[in-house]
Amino acid sequence: MLQTIITILYILLIITVVVVILVDNGDSGRKFAWLLIIAAIPLFGILLYFMFGINYRHHWIFNRRHQKYKDAFNLGTNEALNDILFGHETEKMVREDFRPLAAMMGREAYPTVTTCDELEIITKGKRKFELLCQDILEAKESIHMEYFHFGNDKGSKEIKELLMQKAREGVKVRFINENIANFPISSKYYDDMREAGVEVVRFTNPRSHMFDFVTTLNYRNHRKIVVIDGRIGYTGGMNINDHYFEHWRDTHMRLTGNAVASLQYAFLDSWLTGGGTIDRAMIEYYPMAKALLPDPITSLHPQGKLMQIVPDEPDLPMPMLLYSYEWTIHHAKDYIWLQTPYFVPPEPILDAMKIAALSGIDIRLMLPEKADNFITRPANRAYYEEILGAGVRIFLRQGEFIHAKTFVCDDYLSSIGSANMDARSFGINYEINTYIYDRETALMNKAICEKDLEQCRELTLDEWSRRPWYKHLLESVIRLFAPLL
Repeated sequence: MLQTIITILYILLIITVVVVILVDNGDSGRKFAWLLIIAAIPLFGILLYFMFGINYRHHWIFNRRHQKYKDAFNLGTNEALNDILFGHETEKMVREDFRPLAAMMGREAYPTVTTCDELEIITKGKRKFELLCQDILEAKESIHMEYFHFGNDKGSKEIKELLMQKAREGVKVRFINENIANFPISSKYYDDMREAGVEVVRFTNPRSHMFDFVTTLNYRNHRKIVVIDGRIGYTGGMNINDHYFEHWRDTHMRLTGNAVASLQYAFLDSWLTGGGTIDRAMIEYYPMAKALLPDPITSLHPQGKLMQIVPDEPDLPMPMLLYSYEWTIHHAKDYIWLQTPYFVPPEPILDAMKIAALSGIDIRLMLPEKADNFITRPANRAYYEEILGAGVRIFLRQGEFIHAKTFVCDDYLSSIGSANMDARSFGINYEINTYIYDRETALMNKAICEKDLEQCRELTLDEWSRRPWYKHLLESVIRLFAPLL
């Protein structure tokens, strides 16, 4: 009798999970991959689905995590800060053909277009290391830092020591530890920081409610954010690691101006949501908005660049980074050049690229010749034949591994961020991308791409079609699970 009851409950569990997967309005390929796993290994597959498969964008119970931050922000904000972060007047300054993109990305909980007074695009890890160390040393009030990888190597330890030094001097240093991604690093590494006065919050909290903990294990904080004194910001693709400081080719940014408010907003959201505390009124962390400003249109810095910093995460209602890539590729009139280390595109992105190329748009995709792990290589290559056949040009960068996540479009729009072109970045990770509406910056990013092309070889459809059959088979198998990678 007991065995019969257990069997019935087991069957009901499988049916319930299958129905949940089917009625989810998410990506069909992702749903098929999960159904395939559950069919092959039912009980373990169901457990994996609860840990890695639930689409939290449609589960309001998980969105409550951000309520603490929303309440604190609403209590501590003023009209000027609301205008900077969520006012829509600055969107009118974006070039008309890109204005719909700015409006789309500025809806609901997403920041609007702001201005950047000073912008440096960084393509050398050594340059970022030097700039960041100098800015940390000169910090007077606060240092906020949030990274996917914060290493235990030479360069990372130097920055760690600087953070500890500033904390001892009385500067408020807050550090979000992506503890799952940095699992090999001993907890004592962070205990040393705490003892020096650095406030450290774990992104994934093992002491939280067990169901909450288990179901969020798959969600990584892939952002790269530094905010110093609320006035200087860093973001882009570089982590804190000697790979980036010395070996890999990546793209990052240092910026000042109102745009730093968007980085601060994203950081403080993660900080308070993760259990951190603040010691002052919210507005004190936004020096650009402490005094009521005049109309944002007339107060723009004459040399300021229009910039929109867009955080995305599974807790938010829309996959905005996915939509932004799809919109830009569909609306490119002349060209769009993309760089990414990981190319496992969701179907909407794949279709947009093929449509653009077939329409005569110069669409180029730059990837590393050699992947940095064994699964990425066949996963990337699973899509080569399809896009090459449509006319997309693929350039494989040789030499140092390219980790940049950028695009430049029609000599006007640039994007520099943390998001890869894959389902994980577009739907699972906590990411942050910056969109710059500026001709000068676009031409600069285009020149960076052209410099990278000097170290690339172009892959042709004829060459690719001659690869061994067993590689084609492996890529086809890996592609079945692409939505889960």
